[in-house]
Amino acid sequence: MRNYSFCTLLFYVTCNLPALLSAGEPALDPSAIKAAIQRSIPLIENASAGSARERKCFTCHNQALAVLVLDEAKQRGFNINEANFQLQVEHTAAHLKRGLDNYRAGKGQGGGPDTASYALWTLEIAGRKPDEVSTAVTGYLLERNKDQAHWIRNSTRPPSMSSDTNTNYFVIRALQIFGTEEQRPRIEARIKQARQWLLDLKPDSTEERVFQLRSLLYLDVEESVTRQAIEALIKLQNADGGWSQLPTMESDAYATGTVLVALQRSEKVAMDHPAIGRGIQYLLNSQQPDGSWHVVSHAKPFQTYFETGYPHGKDQFISVTAGSWATVALLLSLPKTK
Repeated sequence: MRNYSFCTLLFYVTCNLPALLSAGEPALDPSAIKAAIQRSIPLIENASAGSARERKCFTCHNQALAVLVLDEAKQRGFNINEANFQLQVEHTAAHLKRGLDNYRAGKGQGGGPDTASYALWTLEIAGRKPDEVSTAVTGYLLERNKDQAHWIRNSTRPPSMSSDTNTNYFVIRALQIFGTEEQRPRIEARIKQARQWLLDLKPDSTEERVFQLRSLLYLDVEESVTRQAIEALIKLQNADGGWSQLPTMESDAYATGTVLVALQRSEKVAMDHPAIGRGIQYLLNSQQPDGSWHVVSHAKPFQTYFETGYPHGKDQFISVTAGSWATVALLLSLPKTK
């Protein structure tokens, strides 16, 4: 047997650490990923169409996330219902336009900064350009919570509305994309305050860690800070490959999907990292035969219940949210097509 010095062995292990870490991990099957996506897309399309049919108002779970899923799917060669995609974009734009006078008056719409910023994110994904409506919305966001160090969420509906980090990520993004030159000094001042709050925050939940990381990546902070946030998220991965909303809970598609998208979007974690592979496999294993993912709702309902067409009854709103993030995570594991 050939003899190696300690230094030589150490050099070998260091250079080949990624391969050694992934040894024993099951190889992901691209065809299984594609099949899972193809089962999920029609359900998300159905739910978005059902929501737009039943309600005039914009919703984060049925419009914003549906547009995100369908846009990423188009970029990877999946067939989507283009008419429904455009319907969701127009539904979002119409909702904001109906609130134009209230935005100009600083009142906003139901859902406060969350609805306003999520809706602008939806229009950003769709490639919409700034206009008088978006200017009124960003003006409202600048006035909202201006006596605070950061933006405050409009309500508490765990997990997707359980932390101000979520609100701040989408508000900051909306201001940077749709803010006007005239608004720029105020935007920079508000974002500087929120940036410091995000840096000082000690996250308590997976949701907080996910959107703290996404915010810090968007604000381009020091590499060591984002690296620490990434490592903290990876350490929370459970033995089954998924992530849970809280340490006391079991893995679910919502927490797993949002974590995977945050890690994938960071461009600081290799797509063949064991944590990514195990997370993707968890999503494949936990998908229901009908193509959905089921997550139990923990939010107290304050609106009249209605059916959108997504499975799981009164759990459908968090389930379609989870299913959307899970589908995006699966899509990001595939290359874009020309």
